[in-house]
Amino acid sequence: MAVTSLPAGAHRRLPVGAEPVPGGGVHFRVWAPLRRRVAVVLEGPGEEPRAFPLAAETGGYFSDHVREARAGARYRFRLDDDERLYPDPASRFQPDGPHGSSQVVDPSAFEWTDRAWRGVPVEGQVLYEMHVGTFTHEGTFAAATAELPALRATGISVVELLPVADFTGRFGWGYDGVDFYAPTRLYGEPDDLRRFVDAAHRLGLGVILDVVYNHFGPDGNYLNAYSADYVSARHKSEWGEAPNFDGPNSGPVREFFLANVEYWIREFHLDGYRFDATQQIFDASPEHILAAMTRRAEEAGEGRMIYAVAENEPQDTKVVAARERGGFGVGALWNDDFHHTALVALTGRNEAYYSDYRGSPQEFVSAAKWGFLYQGQRYEWQRQRRGSPTYGLDPWRFVTFLDNHDQVANSGRGVRCHMHTTPGRYRAMTALLLLAPQTPMLFQGQEFAASTPFYYFADHREGLARLVDEGRAQFLAQFPSLATPEMQHTLPDPADPQTFVRSKLDHTERHTHREAYALHCDLLALRNSDPVFGRTRVRELDGAVLGPEAFVLRYFGFDGDDRLLLVNLGLDLHLRPAPEPLLAPPAGKRWRVLWSSEHPKYGGRGTPHPDGEENWWLPGHAAIALGPGDPEPRE
Repeated sequence: MAVTSLPAGAHRRLPVGAEPVPGGGVHFRVWAPLRRRVAVVLEGPGEEPRAFPLAAETGGYFSDHVREARAGARYRFRLDDDERLYPDPASRFQPDGPHGSSQVVDPSAFEWTDRAWRGVPVEGQVLYEMHVGTFTHEGTFAAATAELPALRATGISVVELLPVADFTGRFGWGYDGVDFYAPTRLYGEPDDLRRFVDAAHRLGLGVILDVVYNHFGPDGNYLNAYSADYVSARHKSEWGEAPNFDGPNSGPVREFFLANVEYWIREFHLDGYRFDATQQIFDASPEHILAAMTRRAEEAGEGRMIYAVAENEPQDTKVVAARERGGFGVGALWNDDFHHTALVALTGRNEAYYSDYRGSPQEFVSAAKWGFLYQGQRYEWQRQRRGSPTYGLDPWRFVTFLDNHDQVANSGRGVRCHMHTTPGRYRAMTALLLLAPQTPMLFQGQEFAASTPFYYFADHREGLARLVDEGRAQFLAQFPSLATPEMQHTLPDPADPQTFVRSKLDHTERHTHREAYALHCDLLALRNSDPVFGRTRVRELDGAVLGPEAFVLRYFGFDGDDRLLLVNLGLDLHLRPAPEPLLAPPAGKRWRVLWSSEHPKYGGRGTPHPDGEENWWLPGHAAIALGPGDPEPRE
């Protein structure tokens, strides 16, 4: 990276943006091939703006070392003779939002305490999806930091932050970010995010960031003032303008995003990424940008383990294939199939994108063994084939969930999964989620059965807000039950501040909902401590259908140290006879109960031993975990 006007011995960390220089001053660099002249304008309270021309480089870059600038200084760029000033495309902070001035940030001023932290391996994690703005009443990084010990005590191992790249308005989900390098001012300052990550690492928690590299947000995006080549002329995203990763002049655009991947890991010590909607990241280059991103992330980790998970609606396992085999090198994939079949089983509803699922025992057995249910079969809802084979992929490559930000909001009323079904069924399904060999993910508040809703909310200017509201209603109308006039009338307005406020968690429910909280804590303790649950690799698990709504999973441990998970989402089931070999105990052993969803501490009614003198008896709406024990002595 050859740049102009750097002092002797100094070097840039990243190719673009404002970087303080040892010895004084700030080095500015920006890509603006559309322009002939670029100047940085320093702005201070009570001071006249001061302009400093930047030197032109080859390739459309402009840069210079401005000795008068310092960390904390606010600035914007003047482009040619345009009277309007523009924020830095690679701004590290926007104190007044995307339409305001940028601020110089010195990342080296923060004192980290996580030097011994080695990162996050792909296997053995429990994820927790967090929206900082609604996770606490304050909605800040600082307030979220105070809750991290409770998350760790629950058994969570990785916090997955919804996008934090700055966006316009007073609230939002973050998926319309426009300042990819600037943590949103709504949640605090950049060092507040650093304190959050540092505190998480002290507790043994990893932190990954949800990043949106498939489109640009609709408001506050000034990239086109610098170059029209930021946006693809070949590809169209479902949600906005698509980045140009493979068209003319795409090299600097690719580097802008690759440097962003590097930036969050180097300057915020993040442990990896959740890549949003990767099917909408379009690139026909010899090296797909997603593969380049995973490579750059690993390089930025400098030996730390980096965890990356992708959302990919078509279920293309090329995303997790190794780069040297033509894949993208992502560690894991979201598994919508599990969520969809679980919701059908819990609610009895299979409209819209749930219509290709039955919630049957065989679907759960297949999901536990193979991850995706659709691996190339025809998918009637989309009228096309969906998915790709998962043979040979270990279970922890698939992230499973009952709730996430999309699915809760897509219920129309923002209702969480546990409120759609019976308590017993929900406890049993939670056991399957947390004891199955896949990587489980909880949505914030799920661990204590939060009563607060989670709506779709977005604060946009008036015209755009109306379009967003109409688009949201049209999207939900794919569900016949939500398309009725009475339901359309009740859908919350995304732009109403109360829609945002009502989505905030009440952490006192961790205590008032103690039965639900104990359920999740005990299951995660079993998963994290048991030598078999949660550590099963491919071909170390089998399952069988036992009844109309009942099934068994058998986890094969070392030397007969097996486990059973019995799940019955229907009526009491008496297996007499029981000609299913997966139910047989290991040689010389009898099954003993390790855990039951019907324990009174979870609100259950108690659990007789399922394998008794009357043969097998499975209580309805329940799950039971079994392990080998000593046989009863003979009389």
